[in-house]
Amino acid sequence: MKIVTKSVIFTLLLACSMVGLATAQTGDVLPSADDVVAKMVQLDSGRQAQLNGYTATRHYIVVNKQRRAEMVVAMTCGSDGAKQFTILSEQGSNAIRKHVFYKMLKEETEASRRGTRNSTRITPANYEFQVTGEEAIEGRPSYVLQVTPREDSKYLIDGKIWVDASDYSIVRIEGSPARNPSFWTRSVHFVHTYQKVGPYWFAASTHSVSQVRIFGDAELTIETSSYTLNPPAAARGSNAEYQARLAQ
Repeated sequence: MKIVTKSVIFTLLLACSMVGLATAQTGDVLPSADDVVAKMVQLDSGRQAQLNGYTATRHYIVVNKQRRAEMVVAMTCGSDGAKQFTILSEQGSNAIRKHVFYKMLKEETEASRRGTRNSTRITPANYEFQVTGEEAIEGRPSYVLQVTPREDSKYLIDGKIWVDASDYSIVRIEGSPARNPSFWTRSVHFVHTYQKVGPYWFAASTHSVSQVRIFGDAELTIETSSYTLNPPAAARGSNAEYQARLAQ
């Protein structure tokens, strides 16, 4: 179980929560990777500065040949990006809950601190980029970029990102760790999707499969829902009024 734990934790940490951005126009000719990434980073920084935190609900499921476990948690994210989790319910394998879920919550809490976040974000400091095409995600045009990590790190990914062509937000990530988390893990592959809440994009789902020696495949699914944005610090009126304005 410790082997499976490492694979699941590292997969979760790879999923960087970039929130979205502003507007742009698309043409017949694909933009350069430098242009897409520059706008993505610039506009993301502006949105991050405006975001005053949020709350959401997470549902975790881990399954391997012999065991299964689930856990539901309430997640709170502050304006500085720091996260806190409260367990609402849990069931299934005690070993998975103890050695996988609890460790994932601890690792993500620590990874949400600013110093750690900067070293795992999808930015030019950590990656090289190449535009490979354009695809529709949920009916919206998106640029597809190959991302190559600058370091051979288990916390970075080797794969692809999809960047919304209208607001330059990351709406999908697919790939594997740049380095296997451990000798016992032959491969880890994950797909991470996002959903739009007001002007921001947040994590919607993560599905990963780890091929672990001896134990076979281990699957992790994370679904995040019920996002509620905190009102801006200077906003007037109730939180309910603020959410109603966002929904308009």
